[in-house]
Amino acid sequence: MPNSFFHFKQFTVYHDLCAMKVGVDGVILGAWADCTNIKYGLDIGTGSGLIALMLAQRSGAFIHAIDIDESAFRQAEINFKNSPFREKINNKHVDFRNFSSSITYDLIVSNPPFFTNSLKSPDNKRNLARHNENLPLDVLFKKSASILSPGGKIALILPFNRFEDAEDSAAENQLFLCRKTLVSPFQNQPPKRVLLEFSFIKTKVIEDSFYIGKNKQTHSYEYQTLTNPFYL
Repeated sequence: MPNSFFHFKQFTVYHDLCAMKVGVDGVILGAWADCTNIKYGLDIGTGSGLIALMLAQRSGAFIHAIDIDESAFRQAEINFKNSPFREKINNKHVDFRNFSSSITYDLIVSNPPFFTNSLKSPDNKRNLARHNENLPLDVLFKKSASILSPGGKIALILPFNRFEDAEDSAAENQLFLCRKTLVSPFQNQPPKRVLLEFSFIKTKVIEDSFYIGKNKQTHSYEYQTLTNPFYL
């Protein structure tokens, strides 16, 4: 039976109440997103609270975390209260489409549900976390653009084949791609994920790539360097 928790260097994440468990996608996004000089951050679909905790560790920002699922909200609440960052994170049970804020955010992150037109699980909570009917990209970008600060950034991790959809949805909301990282599972394999950063400011796009593992037992140097502040 898998563990109900995952220990990181500065915090522990329990995920027994969540449909989606701690995974590589969340760790990569939490480590990759640009936290430089941010004052307020927002984690959309926080799940266990992993990414919000990583952002709190990496920055001096105050982090807002939201999730549509009540069990995920309760799970994140437990993890936030048991962490050294409890005073820096606010957690809310709300559908992002109904979310309102009196502030604008310097960084908005999301590891969004991304399955489209695929076979669903009998587990409704897992469907909510995995299928994008509840948060399609056009809704994600439109709403995010309305609460993003003028110099703010949106950071996402998506399946590689969703890149063009994301870029199109972003463009419709005057958001421009500024950073793109392709992620492959192993050396000499095609990318399976893409990390994307958008802002209102049009700049030259920074592009790079890395692979996670040399093999099933050994992580790549790039992945180890990226995640070293978190993994034990």
